[in-house]
Amino acid sequence: MVAQLLIVLDGAPEPPGGSRPTTLQRTATPALDALCAAGVVTRRQTTPDGFEPGTETGFPTLLGVPPAAPVARGPIEAAAAGIAVPPGASAWRIDLRCHDGSRAGERERDRALPALARALPAHRVTGLRGHRLLAVGPGRPVLDRIDGLGVEVWPDGAQLAPALDKDTIVVCGPGAAAGCARLLGASVVVPAGATGDVDTDLAAKADAARRALAVGSEVGVHVGALDEAAHRGEPDAKAAALARVDAELIAPLAAAAQRRGASVAVTADHSTCPDTGRHGCEPVPLVVAGPGVAASGPDRLTEELPPGVVA
Repeated sequence: MVAQLLIVLDGAPEPPGGSRPTTLQRTATPALDALCAAGVVTRRQTTPDGFEPGTETGFPTLLGVPPAAPVARGPIEAAAAGIAVPPGASAWRIDLRCHDGSRAGERERDRALPALARALPAHRVTGLRGHRLLAVGPGRPVLDRIDGLGVEVWPDGAQLAPALDKDTIVVCGPGAAAGCARLLGASVVVPAGATGDVDTDLAAKADAARRALAVGSEVGVHVGALDEAAHRGEPDAKAAALARVDAELIAPLAAAAQRRGASVAVTADHSTCPDTGRHGCEPVPLVVAGPGVAASGPDRLTEELPPGVVA
């Protein structure tokens, strides 16, 4: 059986019709281009009709376990953070936003935590990364503002259930990808220095993925930096993150996969627009290269691709 390496660039594509070239179009990516020249370049639908685009849907789909119904984000965040959810309780992710709709910072989040705890006495409220919090308790919190900040409580939904085994190894940051993989039953490696943002240690991720590829039959690597930059409305930071990922992650892992005789797939779980910070549900570009794969399709991975799915 041919080992498989999957690299997921969270939020790398962008919705069509923007005022400037997209990040994938304008960024030099020689390692990714080399995979495109040697492999099949197409598109993949990761967000079914009726689902909101996000890692909670797209990442399980790419791991071969597409959700049957929209997924609750709270249990994923709890699994990512190692927060236990007692019997009879559930977990809800909470986002804090400033008056202009932008994400609150960690300082604003920490300042709001005591007020949130008072407003939700039946829940245990924990600060996560950035603007994110988690509430664990008996029912979905009902709250729309706290300390001058907007409060968004994520909806209820289906929960991911074990469907993978420990031969599937996921290397990622400490966020939603880790939570999805743990709930699905995969082995999860969060290297020291992996932040899920533009300051993540890509060399540490590449080293962890190389070690995983030596022992695992299916290895997934999730990179959140591009998505985070897009959510902050930073198109240049998103492009810089892609250039780093190409040089520091895709290039060494493509070489490692070739030595291992493994196939390599590079794609995204959804698109993210750096102008609006919103996710998109259109099909995402995908390249697959490796043993037995004949080259076909464009020689660049961009949004301007014909529709199609690689099994």
